[in-house]
Amino acid sequence: MKTVLITGGAGFLGSHLSHALLEKGFRVIGVDDLSHGSTENISNSLSCSRFEFYQRDVLDKKFLMEICKEVDILVHFATYKIPREGSSLKTVEVNTKGTETVLEVAKETKISVIFGSTDDVYGKNPELPFSEESGLVIGNSSSIRWSDAISKIYCEQLCFAYQEAYRVPIIILRFSIIYGPKQRKDWWGGPQGVFIERALKREPIPIHGDGLQVRNFVYVSDVVEGIFRVIEKEEIRGEVFNIGSPDRMRILDLAYQIWSLVGNSGKPEIEFIAYSDLCRDYEDVRVKDVDLTKARYLLAYTPKIGIEEGLKRTIEWFRSKGQR
Repeated sequence: MKTVLITGGAGFLGSHLSHALLEKGFRVIGVDDLSHGSTENISNSLSCSRFEFYQRDVLDKKFLMEICKEVDILVHFATYKIPREGSSLKTVEVNTKGTETVLEVAKETKISVIFGSTDDVYGKNPELPFSEESGLVIGNSSSIRWSDAISKIYCEQLCFAYQEAYRVPIIILRFSIIYGPKQRKDWWGGPQGVFIERALKREPIPIHGDGLQVRNFVYVSDVVEGIFRVIEKEEIRGEVFNIGSPDRMRILDLAYQIWSLVGNSGKPEIEFIAYSDLCRDYEDVRVKDVDLTKARYLLAYTPKIGIEEGLKRTIEWFRSKGQR
């Protein structure tokens, strides 16, 4: 029985992964400071004897050292994202210092690390689709919009440096936009949660920019399956994988589809929000499209849930939680 420790274990993705690993017979330890996660997310795991949860900060190295004595794999999902409404300093600090703490613990306890990165690291690279070997092209460094991407690029380099210097086994997963049950209803969880909540209330749907940005969307169970395949295959240590889906859509079209899927008639009222209202010198990426060839061949990773079916399931979950 392998033991997996998940930082950000009470978050959206971490809680789904915890539940899936428990069903497959793993022992799971979740660590989360609950700044963005919740114990409700892990309510179906807390009753399992093979699950432990600790409300602690990922920067607490002494604590992590203690609980990692019997851990085989450390999955590092504790993160801050693009600071549209928050602090870029917090984003950079949590992402970089948290990852360094995790790698220090892995070095001393001789365990492997799976690092959760993002397709945002490809930045403004115009060459589509993005493969794992594509260049990472970041925009104006004075824009706090890039603080998440830049910190994740640094963390990826830190992972490879620890692998080279200390032989820490690492794998890097670059996720596209993940959606599904348990996702947050604010911008922290991405546009789909915000859109669903507004559509269920028949309220105007807010869109940043002109809504013509194209993004990949992947259902959470497909992501979890990809992570599980990574955990199983020890021979792929040291690799980077895109984890997403072929489903890509303009943000404006996503709003229209969600409006229709919740059962509303007519067209939604769109509330366009200027980038200047988000942060200083905000730079958007017009099109994101990830190449899944490497994951398909090395992991046999094939997403199964299409965007329409995935959105229907997510909408039903929102309804079950009292969103009307």
